[in-house]
Amino acid sequence: MFRNGQKDELFEEISRLREQIVTLEAERSRSIRLDSVTGLLSARAFRSRLAEEVERARRYRRHVSLAVVLVDDFRSLERRHGFKAGDELLVAVAEKLTAGTRTHDHLGRTGPAEFGLLLPETAAKGALVALDRLLLELEHVGVGDIRASGVSMGVSSIEHERTPEGLLASARTACEQAVASGGGQVMLAAENVEMLDEEDSPHREAIEALAVALLERDRYTGEHSDAVIDMSAAVARNLGLSPAEVERIKSAARLHDIGKVGIPDEILNKPGPLTDDEWKLMHQHPVIGERILRVLPGLASVALIVRHEHERWDGNGYPDGLAGEEIPLGSRIILAADTYHAMTSDRPYRAGKPHSDAIDELMRCAGTQFDPKVTEVLIGHLYGRRQAGVLLD
Repeated sequence: MFRNGQKDELFEEISRLREQIVTLEAERSRSIRLDSVTGLLSARAFRSRLAEEVERARRYRRHVSLAVVLVDDFRSLERRHGFKAGDELLVAVAEKLTAGTRTHDHLGRTGPAEFGLLLPETAAKGALVALDRLLLELEHVGVGDIRASGVSMGVSSIEHERTPEGLLASARTACEQAVASGGGQVMLAAENVEMLDEEDSPHREAIEALAVALLERDRYTGEHSDAVIDMSAAVARNLGLSPAEVERIKSAARLHDIGKVGIPDEILNKPGPLTDDEWKLMHQHPVIGERILRVLPGLASVALIVRHEHERWDGNGYPDGLAGEEIPLGSRIILAADTYHAMTSDRPYRAGKPHSDAIDELMRCAGTQFDPKVTEVLIGHLYGRRQAGVLLD
């Protein structure tokens, strides 16, 4: 038999244990639902929310888009600065993503340096515009001296009749392509590119308007861009790039000289060689071009390619001295195509080189100025056109 005092103590102990169990269960539920580092949805909870939104889109025939966001060079940063610094960087990225998204969007941490962003009631066009804004916000994100070079994003959109697993796989594939193409950009899944009409592209009108402005400013530069577009697109396709990336490179090729609108006429149209000071000013045109394109929705990844179009494979280019695969692939392609066309074109102060001499120059500079693989593919393309009688020596 229990005495009254013992009975009260027993009831208190049972109540205390029950409270502990409830607290532990709540903490366990929270740990399953939320990521312990960032406070975003955990991978499991995010996948569950993804399944719900896809089912809703299928039932009511609505739009839904999914973006996969990957922190560029995260493993390298974590290796140099440690796990704690890596976690702090992930928290900074999560905060930027949270601040830049709508209240009804859903964010989760879906991998070591990967985030998922679910955009209900959003088609491909709207998703691209929103993600371009986020891309700018996430440039050089970090804490203190620890900074990421940016993020890569892949986005896939559906209206209905798509599984959650298929949507996530498609977005991840697009993100992998963004990373392979140099990072720091948004890549649309291939099937969405086919669905997105060219005239419905969120930045098509802006590209056309800028191209017209460039043509009016300098007719040679405008006409030169057309040839560079064709060569760049052919090289991109022959390298096996996705339709989305080919279109992005074509846009960058069309506008790769847009920064020249900020160069004075007396330098841009000078009939003779430029002085050292004039060359310094001319070397600013990729940076000017990037600034022009950055303010336009949908052109952030194009702006990145334009900025680095004069970087060299050996690191001796401008404006940032990037080397090798640090340079966006689109920039490497456009540089080779741009240089070939410039060499073979007549200018007021010199005659163009023969095709064979230009090819020799490309081969000589492969591995120093040009990406060797890009050079090989470009020469192969030009050889095929010459065999077809399109190019004459």
